[in-house]
Amino acid sequence: MELILALAIGILVGSGVWLMLRPRSYQVIIGLCLLAYGVNLFIFAMGRLYIGGAPIMPKGGFVDPSAYADPMPQALVLTAIVISFATTALFLVLMIAARGATGTDHVDGRERHS
Repeated sequence: MELILALAIGILVGSGVWLMLRPRSYQVIIGLCLLAYGVNLFIFAMGRLYIGGAPIMPKGGFVDPSAYADPMPQALVLTAIVISFATTALFLVLMIAARGATGTDHVDGRERHS
């Protein structure tokens, strides 16, 4: 399970960075989304990987601390999802405005001929 999660995080972050280095603004936005997904998975994994574990310790009585998941990364990921959605919407509006102003969707405003 940990290997699959590590591979998923690595692929998402690697693909996101590769797309962020592309010259077109749509690819940059998709790269930022993939990078955000990879970081969210990483933060979520920091709360321990337990299937069917309680999210918090029950009140009263002692429970082994390794048998529950930490709720803080879950709250951080939920907040990060909302923030990444808002920044994606903002970047899409900026991309549409830049396309209208420059006539191209390249990040620097110039088309490259290869």
